[in-house]
Amino acid sequence: MGQEAVTGLFLSLFDYKTAKYVIAKNRKVGILFRVVQLSILAYLIGWVFVVKKGYQETDTSIQSSVITKLKGVTFTNTTELGPRLWDVVDYVIPPQGENVFFVITNLIVTPNQKLDKCRENFGIPDAVCSKDSDCPDGESVIAGHGVKTGRCLKSGGSVNGTCEIFAWCPLEKKQELKTPLLGKAENFTVYIKNAIRFPKFNFSKTNVRDAEDTSFLKNCRYSKQDHYCPIFHLGKIVSWSGSNFQEMALQGGVIGIRIEWDCNLDKDSSECHPSYSFTRLDKSFKENSVSSGYNFRYAKYYRNSTGTEFRTLIKAYGIRFDIMVNGKAGKFNIIPTVINIASGLALMGAGAVFCDFVLLYFIKKRNFYRDKKFETVKSVRNALHQNGPKKSRSYDDIDQLKRLQNSEA
Repeated sequence: MGQEAVTGLFLSLFDYKTAKYVIAKNRKVGILFRVVQLSILAYLIGWVFVVKKGYQETDTSIQSSVITKLKGVTFTNTTELGPRLWDVVDYVIPPQGENVFFVITNLIVTPNQKLDKCRENFGIPDAVCSKDSDCPDGESVIAGHGVKTGRCLKSGGSVNGTCEIFAWCPLEKKQELKTPLLGKAENFTVYIKNAIRFPKFNFSKTNVRDAEDTSFLKNCRYSKQDHYCPIFHLGKIVSWSGSNFQEMALQGGVIGIRIEWDCNLDKDSSECHPSYSFTRLDKSFKENSVSSGYNFRYAKYYRNSTGTEFRTLIKAYGIRFDIMVNGKAGKFNIIPTVINIASGLALMGAGAVFCDFVLLYFIKKRNFYRDKKFETVKSVRNALHQNGPKKSRSYDDIDQLKRLQNSEA
């Protein structure tokens, strides 16, 4: 029995299967088939060709350059700096911004620092000491400001003190910031010039209006109705990101400016517009998170008449603007069109397979339809040998089989 099964399996490898079309008069399956067809057709036309423009060849390897220029002047008068006029040279870092520029909005200034010995600040764990041996000479203070000198300095009758260090003294002190020094930077403007190119289609464009007279840039301001005036108020950029400028200027922050180009090159080039979106990047979902804010330190050095070097340490708080350019361009091409149409036709075939599956395995009369769908046809000689001239077989069938046998011979 096992040998016969193996033999039958081997011989079945040489069977040929051909399609047989059966018209099933089943209204439910017929309706299901038409619904599946219409759904696939709607997906192919609506989503693939209308929304995703599947008839186009696309280029996402956008080449981009960004140039930024800020304008604005403000005046301050503080104890550390005295009366001072601030212009773009003072508050913009770096001076020639590209994809990133930083605007100072607040400062902590420590003037007249020089290299000397002084007490490390309290609150730094590595600087806490109770005796001189806790402050090895020449060892750097972790998260501190200098190098230990070997002395432990105590105040009054305190058991613990802090290490003496060689550093730029006096050290920077922590201050509670209440109001931003350059709060009027809200009214400053930034000019963001963006030029893009899609190399596959050799298409280039800028976000500035094409005009011989550039005087319009002196008065225009960005709006959603005017895509080609890239001059923005800093305060509005921050508000569009969902934040308040005065609150953000106190501790600083990071704003993302996204320029998106979506160009349909089957239309005129004037239809290819830049779109802008603004997001605050440094703020987490939790309020008062330590990740919020943005600051860094820098110093200005000078020497007095005796040649002693001094510096003014500045801890700068401000808003960093990151400009991100993305885009894609599309143009008609016969190859993706044919590929997507072929994919749609294949889906149509998959719909027929699905309806066959329902017809043959899920409805009540599935056995009846299965018998009509699948039929095994043997050779004429085998049919005569196995079925012979039985009484139950009509003479017409036997004659037909014999005629087929003679034709095969």
